[in-house]
Amino acid sequence: MSHTEPFFREAGCGPGVVCAHSNASSSAQWRDLLDLLAPDFRVLAADSYGAGRSPEWPSDRVIGLGDEVALLEPVLARAGAPLALVGHSYGGAVALVAALANPGRVGALAVYEPTLFSLVDADSPPPNAADGIRDVVAAAGADLDAGNRDGAARRFIDYWMGTGAWDRTPAQRQPAIAAATTKMRRWAHALFSEATPLTAFRTLDVPVLYMVGRRSPVSARDVARLLVPVLPRVEVREFEELGHMGPITHPQVVNRAIQEFLVRVLLPRHGARPAKRE
Repeated sequence: MSHTEPFFREAGCGPGVVCAHSNASSSAQWRDLLDLLAPDFRVLAADSYGAGRSPEWPSDRVIGLGDEVALLEPVLARAGAPLALVGHSYGGAVALVAALANPGRVGALAVYEPTLFSLVDADSPPPNAADGIRDVVAAAGADLDAGNRDGAARRFIDYWMGTGAWDRTPAQRQPAIAAATTKMRRWAHALFSEATPLTAFRTLDVPVLYMVGRRSPVSARDVARLLVPVLPRVEVREFEELGHMGPITHPQVVNRAIQEFLVRVLLPRHGARPAKRE
């Protein structure tokens, strides 16, 4: 168990929902979801190591997804059981590993393109569908070594959001994103080195909403190709017009899908009814 406390946001009361964010982001990405779910759920959104207001990773050892799960432990305990996990990208990978580590405690998952690239490499050694992000991390790492944070951030953001996305990012937001992307190698190590085999996810016998964007890079979609068939109780929601950053670029669309799923699968387990809405 981690002895470090993460920062987290909290809203509402009812069955617990714990949210994990994507890379180069923070729990702030889930503010609208907290507001949406608060009438029915107790929602907690945590900052991962080195993000938002959580502490930096305190060890010389390279971080793994299990370390991120350990950081979440106080938040999971506060949420009660059975709880739901919500995660996007890196946060989706953390949510899946957390669910396996907490059998009987997690009652549902809603994930948007979890980036468990270790599954892609295990299925087919490189060259493979993960080469795009692998190459981006290598090139961005060279930029960082040369002191070019903006160049590294441009590679990262343009990969996930399309060419020119970095240049369209408001100037006032760029410094914080560029600072966050200095951790890119650490994120990649955690995602590519995760030891959990694909077969382990066959034991995840809880309702899972697996969301994908039609316009997402092949690396994220290939993780879905592998994971979806092995999850025992999965339903897939594909968003025609969205890409990998859908929860951030189109939060209303994605959040509504998450809300509908959680009201349907988690509230009945607690004997609760959704709050009346106008």
